[in-house]
Amino acid sequence: MAILSDISIRELARSQGMIEPFVEGQKRDGVISYGLSSYGYDARVADEFKIFTNVDSAVVDPKNFSSNSFVDRKTDVCVIPPNSFALARTVEYFRIPRDVLVICLGKSTYARCGIIVNVTPLEPEWEGHVTLEFSNTTPLPAKIYANEGACQFLFLKGDKPCEVSYGDRSGKYMGQTGVTLPKL
Repeated sequence: MAILSDISIRELARSQGMIEPFVEGQKRDGVISYGLSSYGYDARVADEFKIFTNVDSAVVDPKNFSSNSFVDRKTDVCVIPPNSFALARTVEYFRIPRDVLVICLGKSTYARCGIIVNVTPLEPEWEGHVTLEFSNTTPLPAKIYANEGACQFLFLKGDKPCEVSYGDRSGKYMGQTGVTLPKL
């Protein structure tokens, strides 16, 4: 697998709508950077958050997930309680080509503050807004800034298109919009 350069990412964004909206180059004036970089794309976090709370003493169960474990907020700055997490989504909508796999890493600005950004791989022919998980590993409240950079996506091109894509399997998170909770 080869990693795609800014030239290839730009071409796929323009010709196939791989990233919409697409921001040419890095934007960083007073914000956590976002946009096209040398070998990746720094996506932004939208202003929709689901902040984990244990008000109802719920058990986190991926097979029977309760939405009442979260408080919904639409805000420019999300405050995550100590040792907790929040779910959010990217501003950008992604359409992954059949011969590409995408992995995601958190931004160093957040990592240096003890905030971990977790995203599972974007499989070939998956599309949607990406659900982001922000874990606050600190004993203090932590801020996440909407419409600013959250994570960097790296695009890996396979030696040939896959035999069975996420789209072929009718994956359960296909076409997701908004912040999407676990599904069984």
